Amino acid sequence: MIEVAIRAASTAPSGAHQQPWTFVAISDKAVQAKIREAAEAEERVSYEGRMSEEWLEALRPLGTDWRKPFLETVPWIVVAFAQHYGLDSNGARRKHFYVRESIGLACGLFVAALHRMGLSTLTHTPSPMGFLTDILERPVNEKPFILFPVGYAAEDATVPDLRRKSLEQVSVWYTGK
Repeated sequence: MIEVAIRAASTAPSGAHQQPWTFVAISDKAVQAKIREAAEAEERVSYEGRMSEEWLEALRPLGTDWRKPFLETVPWIVVAFAQHYGLDSNGARRKHFYVRESIGLACGLFVAALHRMGLSTLTHTPSPMGFLTDILERPVNEKPFILFPVGYAAEDATVPDLRRKSLEQVSVWYTGK
């Protein structure tokens, strides 16, 4: 299922069709434990000093904090890495275009595919995320973009009661006469 979702993500449009992304899928529990330890260390610093009070207030209704036990309980962690530039066969840099837009579209398709298959995920973006580059031994041209814990929701999972904006709040229509 993870492979199918990555294949779906790779159908996303991208600048000059360069597909500037790499999806790294991790089921190895030892690697997941390293990711959790490093993510919680960064998140703790963020929650205890980097984040503004306004940001913390916005997060309160979600009930989240620096603790991320789900990073060790999910069957898969998938990390999307943005390739800020390409490397040719000689190691020379090759410019990539619209990298953030391209990987954003790919990640959206990845999430849609997971949800269509009945899997659950959330977007996790501990900041900074350089530890993922180190733990997963990614090349210098790749930077972590989003970490996705993936699996089936636990029977006792608590999901925040999120209200979505109405269609009228998120759209403007020009329909002609």
